[in-house]
Amino acid sequence: MNVFSVLTLLGGLAMFLFGMNTMGDGLVRVSGGRLDSILERLTSNRLKGVLLGTAVTAVIQSSSATTVMVIGFVNSGIMKLTQAVGVIMGANIGTTVTSWILSLTGIEGGGFFLTMLKPSSFSPILAVVGIVLYMSSKGKQTKKDVGSILLGFAVLMFGMETMSGAVEPLADNERFLSILTMFSNPLLGVLAGAALTAVLQSSSASIGILQALCVTGAIPYSAAIPIIMGQNIGTCVTALISAVGGGKNAKRAAMIHFYFNLIGTIVFMAFFYLVNAFVNFAFLGSAANAAGIAVVHSLFNIACCIAWFPFGNFLVKLASWTIPDQREAADRKPDALSVLDDRFLEKPGFAVKICMDTTVRMAELTEEALSCAISLLKDYSEEQETQIRQLEQKTENYEEALSEYLMKVSGRTLSLADSREVSIMLQCIRDFERMADHAASIGYSAADMYRNDIEITDHGMEELMVYSKAVKDVVAHTTLAFQNNNLTMAKQIEAFEEAIDEMSVELRQRHVDRLRAGRCSMEAGLILEDVITGFEHVLDHCSYIGACMVRVYSTDEAESADKIPEEERILFREDYRRIREKYVLPEKMNLDLPAKVPENTDMIETDHPAGVSGKKNASDTKKNSGKNKSGESDKSAKKKREDSKKLKKEKSDKKKMKSKTGKKDK
Repeated sequence: MNVFSVLTLLGGLAMFLFGMNTMGDGLVRVSGGRLDSILERLTSNRLKGVLLGTAVTAVIQSSSATTVMVIGFVNSGIMKLTQAVGVIMGANIGTTVTSWILSLTGIEGGGFFLTMLKPSSFSPILAVVGIVLYMSSKGKQTKKDVGSILLGFAVLMFGMETMSGAVEPLADNERFLSILTMFSNPLLGVLAGAALTAVLQSSSASIGILQALCVTGAIPYSAAIPIIMGQNIGTCVTALISAVGGGKNAKRAAMIHFYFNLIGTIVFMAFFYLVNAFVNFAFLGSAANAAGIAVVHSLFNIACCIAWFPFGNFLVKLASWTIPDQREAADRKPDALSVLDDRFLEKPGFAVKICMDTTVRMAELTEEALSCAISLLKDYSEEQETQIRQLEQKTENYEEALSEYLMKVSGRTLSLADSREVSIMLQCIRDFERMADHAASIGYSAADMYRNDIEITDHGMEELMVYSKAVKDVVAHTTLAFQNNNLTMAKQIEAFEEAIDEMSVELRQRHVDRLRAGRCSMEAGLILEDVITGFEHVLDHCSYIGACMVRVYSTDEAESADKIPEEERILFREDYRRIREKYVLPEKMNLDLPAKVPENTDMIETDHPAGVSGKKNASDTKKNSGKNKSGESDKSAKKKREDSKKLKKEKSDKKKMKSKTGKKDK
């Protein structure tokens, strides 16, 4: 074997590893996180865990990846240690599928059917189909992923054939034979298998290399069996490394994997060689082949699973004894956000899913904050005020954690659907956080009203409750549209916002009328203006979320510009009418309004005709040293009036830009 043969061997190994990696990545993208979601949910008992662990590993072709995923689940609290045991056992069985696929290289025979089963026969066909799909995808991510799977498999098989061809001349090399004879020593064989797998970070890859070497006919079963046993121990290195930096349960899950393989190997080796001492297995001296290695690999892992299945709780106790309880770091992330684990980044589809679940939870916190603010307006409670502050802080924490994690996810290779979801989430988490901020502002206004003994009339409060109920329902509608990626619901948000904006205009006008009739105070008017403005900001952010979804999911620009607008206008008007009919303000109070406002009376400027506060005039204001009942200066009141004018201008500008953002006027 010369230097060129060595280069051929290394090139074959490179193609083998690249093909395995490409095929695995393609399978993960096609699954889109669905397999991992099933794994997360359907592990209620150990048998289900074993079956699911086997299935997932067989599909993604990596027991290490499955185990790392399980460690992430355990670390995040999604999965319990007792559930993880079954999945880890199943992962060891699932990884044997790869060895059976690779064993096809050993098929012999001259018939057409047998010839077509050989990788050297069908791999070129898969490569051609794969490259056609890959190059003709034109933005269709699923088609491209299927092509990469076929190409990866073809490259893997070509690499296997190349390695086998490169080492075949070694069958007559005495030095090579003497090295392999060393591995007939069980201890050396186990160490060699463990070291090779630890370096490659894949038991499937190390098994494939062993199968390729078997074509020399120089590897007896007496050397192959210990190496296979060692490979099962070496594959634990990936999980152990992944657990570093995790919580105690993550470390325990990694130790369960390690103990399962280590103790299984020791018991199997002890039993096998003890029986061999009396029976003297004749096959140990014969040359191993690819199919025989697949059989040994499968029998060992299935036997370990059956033997350990009743003792799963013992493995949990052993791992808990190895990693004892200890106080968690004080600065550890909140449990609800610990699910954003960097281990899941290796499965981008699933990482996107958990980001979506976490964002939906953030939206629910926003809804809860708004509900507390509305309750606070009607009936003040110090506990609810505290709760609003806590919810506001939580949503801020969610935004920071999600922004950081989504940026990491966006750097991975994503399917088109996942890429869209990431884009929407990156834009919408800010809106959900700002909605919680405005809900908190409304709550603070309610608290100020209570502390300064400011009252809104019963009729005014009744109107405000109808208005706030409408806003609350729009927020719930927005959350549901976001959660379900429902484009139809997203398009309805704008009509809802327009209808409720008109309610706010009427609400302000009614309050102005009460001011002019002396039924309400200036201070109550300022509070009401703050509250209505806060609700309008909430509606604006709902509208931004809907517009973002429409923009990201609208792909046919030509059709959108030609046919759909008229249909959308009709739907817009229907949605607008429906929301106006559903939320109707109570009948107006009978007010005796003055024919003309006295010239010496101070007025509150709003977006609509100003009103005066009953009998309060300029002289009353001077007597109060330039301050209103709540202690607010005239300068502060002027600022509020300016803010109100600014809001009116912003809303006018937003309506003018609707045609540019896909929105339609009623």
